Amino acid sequence: MKRKNLNVKKLKNAILKDKKISKIYSKLNLTTKNIKSFLAAISGGSDSMALALLSKLLKNETNKKVYFVHVDHAIRKNSSKEALHLKNILKKYRINLKIIKNKKNIQKNIQKNARDTRYQILCDFCKKNNIKSLVTAHHKDDQIETFLIRLSRGSGVEGLSSMSESTKLNYGIKLLRPFLKFKKDELQTISKKLFKKIIKDPSNKNKKFLRTNIRELTKILRKKGIEPDQIYRSIENISSTKKAINFYVKQSLKKFVKFKKRETILDFDMFQKEPADVKFKIINTIVKNRASSYYPPRAKKVLNLINRFKSKSSQKSTLGGCIFEKRKNFVHVTKEF
Repeated sequence: MKRKNLNVKKLKNAILKDKKISKIYSKLNLTTKNIKSFLAAISGGSDSMALALLSKLLKNETNKKVYFVHVDHAIRKNSSKEALHLKNILKKYRINLKIIKNKKNIQKNIQKNARDTRYQILCDFCKKNNIKSLVTAHHKDDQIETFLIRLSRGSGVEGLSSMSESTKLNYGIKLLRPFLKFKKDELQTISKKLFKKIIKDPSNKNKKFLRTNIRELTKILRKKGIEPDQIYRSIENISSTKKAINFYVKQSLKKFVKFKKRETILDFDMFQKEPADVKFKIINTIVKNRASSYYPPRAKKVLNLINRFKSKSSQKSTLGGCIFEKRKNFVHVTKEF
């Protein structure tokens, strides 16, 4: 079977005859069941290439409108060539890849700023094309790495619950992660069946990045008898705790937080009586609502804000793109820009 002559039917047979792969496809189908269109974010790694192939099958079987988009961060010297190579690979499978080049000069905190920029570019594309859902190929290994990174930073329940299968981004766009319960190896099986060569990001081996070192740590933990699935079960348990906290937070927001058109008003005396994790979630909810910020502020910054307001009756501070101003017993929150 020649790769470049594969039609959709042959592509389907090549992928879905494997029961494990069929299960992954079914999960993607179920996750996107009630949406008419979505954007598939394609980085060029084996996991996102699997997403590209499965999304192509889904597009042809359901008539959904699927946009395939790659963000060229323009950080590495050969990134543009790699993006074009990726486009040509996918073209053989009748997948039309849109390449968007980042125009920002990213030099500091590269991984975080590149990620934030990527999501903003993808959200802008979604808004422009009236796309309500964005699908990524994050998997179980990513989830475990994220958990360990946040553990190293002293995160609370909110952070340690790691990534959720569905999250709201800017402009109300829904971020969907259908593969979180599947291992990277399972997604690689799909890519290896059809692609001779997968683009590898050299930064994945650069030890100046925390995630690279965390990846090495998981290998050490495995040698010591701590399996990834054990860590994943802890993540699921923490996620259950997060759901309970979220339920409580919803009740608290109704009692002492008023969301108005131009500002949000928080009753600080009532707020002070809440447990620490509930306080963090309330502040993060206010920031997300007022500043339309996807990533919540770090726990340390939230704690510093709360402590400043405890010590003074009147004060103004900024956090997560918002201005917090305490006037007597109430905190007024407005958007910074």
